[in-house]
Amino acid sequence: MRPRTYASWVVLRALGGTESLLTSRIYPLSAAADPPEQRFVNWAESDFNTVHANDFSFFEEIDTIVQAEPPESLDPERAGQLAALGIVRGKPFRPDDRMRSILDTAARIASGIARTLAFKPRDPGFSYYPDRSWKTPFPTRSYEFLSEEGARLLDSRSVFYYFATVSSPAMVAAPVGTGSQYAYTAEDSTGAWLDGGRTYTLTLPRGVPAKNFWAVTVYDPQTRSLLRTDTPYPSVNSLSDDVRPEAGGDTVIHFGPTAPEGKGANWIQTVPGKGFFVVLRLYGPLESWFDKSWRPGEIEPA
Repeated sequence: MRPRTYASWVVLRALGGTESLLTSRIYPLSAAADPPEQRFVNWAESDFNTVHANDFSFFEEIDTIVQAEPPESLDPERAGQLAALGIVRGKPFRPDDRMRSILDTAARIASGIARTLAFKPRDPGFSYYPDRSWKTPFPTRSYEFLSEEGARLLDSRSVFYYFATVSSPAMVAAPVGTGSQYAYTAEDSTGAWLDGGRTYTLTLPRGVPAKNFWAVTVYDPQTRSLLRTDTPYPSVNSLSDDVRPEAGGDTVIHFGPTAPEGKGANWIQTVPGKGFFVVLRLYGPLESWFDKSWRPGEIEPA
């Protein structure tokens, strides 16, 4: 599954749980007079892969999309780039052995570049705070990935779409108390990569600036999907009545292969032998997030 799976789940919780789905129906307009019976499929225990390929078949995936979508879905520039590779709507994509080899190598290198840009960006704009590891995929606060001069920031765009699927103004420029904000990190307070075999803590100071709710979620840095653990939702969020703050009001999140005694509700399981990265989500972010008077702690090795 991709990252949006968890986001959809927490938003559904905020809107009133599965009752929101039970009152919504989707069917063709032609069936409006006699809509089909609603059928629900529970995917919670199913394994399926929605991660794009990192080899030649990545370009076959692109060709499938180009052939299925209307011509106007691509602007002239991107259509031209794809045409240079032999991907043209209405024409078969049949690269020779030489081109297949080039594209296979390109896909593998591009995957490594995207991962590097995401987790170790050189542009200081990716750092949400100059002295902390928390990062933002929108270094110029533009959901269109534009600089102040109007230039398209290709690294920023690559990072966001490597992580996620859809961008919108509500993720960046929504009024205070609406939309959502995100920060992520794959490093602990010493700058070391997060290790699924170790234990860590993250302190969220009291007064987390989220009007609706907040969530801390763990992902796999290779698939960018939710980390596969014993629970389908490796997360701690404020929608849970079981999450407990400390006596002073701070909330401490625990990460590690096993739960610390008495702290299970504030614990997110990790997997020995695998790295992970953490995303902090704020739904309905408040002013103290934007003026940075509230800051999350670093992820500390325990």
